[in-house]
Amino acid sequence: MKFKNSVVIYGTILLFLSCATNPFSGKKTLALVSNSQLFPTSFAQYDEFLTENKVITGTNDAEMIKRVGQRIAAASKQWLDANGYNGYLKEYKWEYNLVNDKTVNAWCMPGGKIVFYTGILPIAQSETGVAAIMGHEVSHALANHGQQRMSAGMLQQIGEVAGNVAIKDDKSREMFNQAYGVGTTVGVMLPFSRKHETEADKIGLTLMAIAGYNPDEASELWKRMKANSGGKAPPEFLSTHPSNDTRISNLSKWSFNAKLEAKKFGVTSFIEIHKFH
Repeated sequence: MKFKNSVVIYGTILLFLSCATNPFSGKKTLALVSNSQLFPTSFAQYDEFLTENKVITGTNDAEMIKRVGQRIAAASKQWLDANGYNGYLKEYKWEYNLVNDKTVNAWCMPGGKIVFYTGILPIAQSETGVAAIMGHEVSHALANHGQQRMSAGMLQQIGEVAGNVAIKDDKSREMFNQAYGVGTTVGVMLPFSRKHETEADKIGLTLMAIAGYNPDEASELWKRMKANSGGKAPPEFLSTHPSNDTRISNLSKWSFNAKLEAKKFGVTSFIEIHKFH
């Protein structure tokens, strides 16, 4: 009993002292690991990844990835500075690389290290499509989603350890572990991940619009992503991501407000869409 009480007290103190603020929502977020701890590890892992994969340099596509990334990063700074978050990006080290891989994916590590796989370019179709993807990935880094996922995982482990110590009977402990694993994954971790994806979609729209790219293209991109998947996807409640239909609906709904936000920064027209050859 003393151990359980200690865990509760420790966890409460940990949560109270380990919070950050999401600049886009204004809400407090989990931050059991600081960016000063997380970013160096992230940068080292990124460098290691680049040495183990074929990075494409000097081509039109590679240069376009860097150009779009730089525009989105500049838009991020504009928005953050205008909203009272000067210096927010001081620990970020943006880097954008195109990797030769058929996988339909792109990702951004904590601190701004980004990779696009060549396999996603046919679905992006244009620089604006790339901007929609880039805006989403950059938003994960800006909102510190990696930090939050790691913090949530740590709390999940603390709860599991507390349960295993408190429950003395082997059979009861086994039942607890099964129920706890499924319950915290389906009921907490997966919704947490879906919330991050939705948040990154919304922030990304604003960033791409401020960068001069038409946010209407984001919903069109996800229509193509849906077509590419062939309709094969787990039920939304068992997925780390919202369903394609949910994303398409949300992006269509949010595009107008993203354009209004871009107007505050003097953006009244968008870069013309040219499809890749």
